[in-house]
Amino acid sequence: METAFTPWASLGGGALIGLAAVLLMALHGRILGATGILGGLLRFTDPADWSLRAAIIAGMATGPLAWLLVTGELPVIDLPVPNWGVVLGGLIVGVGVSYGGGCTSGHGVCGIARFSRRSLVATASFMATAIATVFVIRHLLGGW
Repeated sequence: METAFTPWASLGGGALIGLAAVLLMALHGRILGATGILGGLLRFTDPADWSLRAAIIAGMATGPLAWLLVTGELPVIDLPVPNWGVVLGGLIVGVGVSYGGGCTSGHGVCGIARFSRRSLVATASFMATAIATVFVIRHLLGGW
């Protein structure tokens, strides 16, 4: 199974995530934890907070439209796993986020930047799990 590594697109995406995290903290005093933002969007309690969360999620969802405006083409999304694998993976990540008290953006980007020991342990844990999962699926189970 071939993996398409895209260093420039990855660098650009990482820089944009970092910039978004810094701006959210600077302008609103909030941590950019994408799963927590989505979870709060589903609980309508504070209209101002809900609006901010909705704007952030809308911004994330409109990325392909921004790409369309810049390049004239929609981005190609080619997943090396079947759709059921994506859904199952999403559910597993959702459970992990609940137990880990945060997601990759909250712990891996913002938490480590704040020198949080808890976030360092959480990030090391989900990275080790991801590495082990890829190894098992690709090398022990023969890929998808």
